[in-house]
Amino acid sequence: MPGMSKRKLSRQQSWRISKIQEERTARAQRRGVRGEEALGAGELGPEQTGLVIAHFGTQVDVEADDGSTQRCHLRANLDGLVTGDRVIWCAGDTTGVVVAREQRHSELRRPDPYGKLKPIAANIDQILVVIAPYPEPHANLIDRYLVAAEAVGIEPVLVLNKSDLLDQDTALRSRLQSLLAIYPSLGYRLLEVSSRSGSLARLSEALRDRISVFVGQSGVGKSSLVNALLPDAGLRVGALSELRQKGVHTTTTAQLFHLPTGGSLIDSPGIREFGLWHMSREQVELGFREFRPLLGHCRFRDCSHEHEPGCAILAAVEAGAISPTRLDSYRHIVATLGQPS
Repeated sequence: MPGMSKRKLSRQQSWRISKIQEERTARAQRRGVRGEEALGAGELGPEQTGLVIAHFGTQVDVEADDGSTQRCHLRANLDGLVTGDRVIWCAGDTTGVVVAREQRHSELRRPDPYGKLKPIAANIDQILVVIAPYPEPHANLIDRYLVAAEAVGIEPVLVLNKSDLLDQDTALRSRLQSLLAIYPSLGYRLLEVSSRSGSLARLSEALRDRISVFVGQSGVGKSSLVNALLPDAGLRVGALSELRQKGVHTTTTAQLFHLPTGGSLIDSPGIREFGLWHMSREQVELGFREFRPLLGHCRFRDCSHEHEPGCAILAAVEAGAISPTRLDSYRHIVATLGQPS
């Protein structure tokens, strides 16, 4: 699973990044001033609620409650909007202005070039972790995604894609069933789907009335699922659908699409690479939901759950209350924190 490790920037790289950010800030301020002038002159319509469905640098596309969309500048003192944000905005003849952002109930974040975590999407209800028979998944990979989802407080759902391939390989089906058996017992939903055979009914039902994202390693068929769910959008990895491409602003961090069967999907390459960015050992512990009732009950405050006497986690493993495989995943994740994953 792609991740991001801390790296030192050269003086020239740091200068170039600072220069680009200064130029972007200056452009945003100029647009913000124009927006303020338009507001003050009464050239815009009344305030209304809306949804950010795409982000283009210092501008956003806002969807009104009636389903219409308009490209918008941001008010001068407003910064950091991302796809999925609920906003207050005013429509104009050609361009509107976003005047405020409503409170978020969740957000996905990733590090910028300086290692500072910044939001990339907001108000997501669930993270669908896509796996497939090939590349064959392993417990540590699955657990990394689940822990990352738990850390941001967004419900994860396991999606076994290309399940039709298991009909041709009974040995692989047996291995995957054994691997995945623990997760429903921990309260995680598990869906078997296949975009090839068209068996997406359970997935469509899980997506209905919710804002979702797909994550997973390369080759598991995330883009095929997105294309199957959004046949009219013409969606391709890293590209805008023709319906939403406007002017010369073609780069975007994430896009929100409404599904024909109900619900919405926020998609971008950056979101699909969502991972364990800059997490602490304590956050990883909390990400294993069966560990939570036992945390703080070890004899030693800084227990690593390796070999210490009086370890509540080790005692639970011996008693069969915690899977040894999950403990192995925890240890591996902690050992690799801060490294590319």
